[in-house]
Amino acid sequence: MTPLLRRLLLLPVAVVVLAACADPAAPTSAGREVLPAEEVFVETPVVEPDASGTSATLRVSTDIDMACAVVFGRDESLGDGIATDADMGGGAHAEHQAVMRGLEPDTEYFYRVQGSGADGNLYRSELMSFRTPPADGPTAPGANAALGAEVVDVSSEFSDAFAAAGAVDGNLGSEWSSAGDGDDASITLDLGRPVDVVGVALRSRSMSDGTAVIETFTVTVDGGETYGPFDAGTTAVVNEADFTGQVLRIDAEATSGGNTGAAEIELYEAP
Repeated sequence: MTPLLRRLLLLPVAVVVLAACADPAAPTSAGREVLPAEEVFVETPVVEPDASGTSATLRVSTDIDMACAVVFGRDESLGDGIATDADMGGGAHAEHQAVMRGLEPDTEYFYRVQGSGADGNLYRSELMSFRTPPADGPTAPGANAALGAEVVDVSSEFSDAFAAAGAVDGNLGSEWSSAGDGDDASITLDLGRPVDVVGVALRSRSMSDGTAVIETFTVTVDGGETYGPFDAGTTAVVNEADFTGQVLRIDAEATSGGNTGAAEIELYEAP
């Protein structure tokens, strides 16, 4: 069994079956025919790469409710990753958004959209491709002291799959989601030592309906002074900062509500 298929076992059974089919119209091992996903696309899928070249969001509407996933890779074997639909309920719906993370800038990627429809059919698209732009994100002003920090408090976690540690693991493919905290979402990090912080960034998670986005946030240092609000969002925004501390509480300030959280939080240390 390949690493990709082992990962697909975490997805709904219908999606697993689709991943094993080389031909969109070929029957699955269960004898069910896989239909072309183009039959249910309202329009051709749109892929919007982030300016940093490290992530890309696929958006597509279907004329039936579906549970979807996107398999992608730098070659046609699609071995680099799987992006599941941002709807955390996991059910079938018609408006789809999936974020492909951990990409390389200035690189061509191939992908397929696949899933199961509420009509009981399985669907799989033709192979498509997109290219990430050259890296154009803000320059990090120092080392990221938040990487691997201990999470000592969090307002809530949607589930174990969306645990708070996902916000400080250096992996944009994992993320922390609160359980509907909206503007009240918060996470407290212990950096292990006092750190002179010269820059802060919070790359927010998001949902396909526009909710779950943290737009601005504050940082409270060692239970004392609060700094900010700083800009956040779904793209990389590095804010200048000037404070020293070890235990930092990050609070959502302005959000679009819902299951707010972060794909990554970065606290840059003075060189």
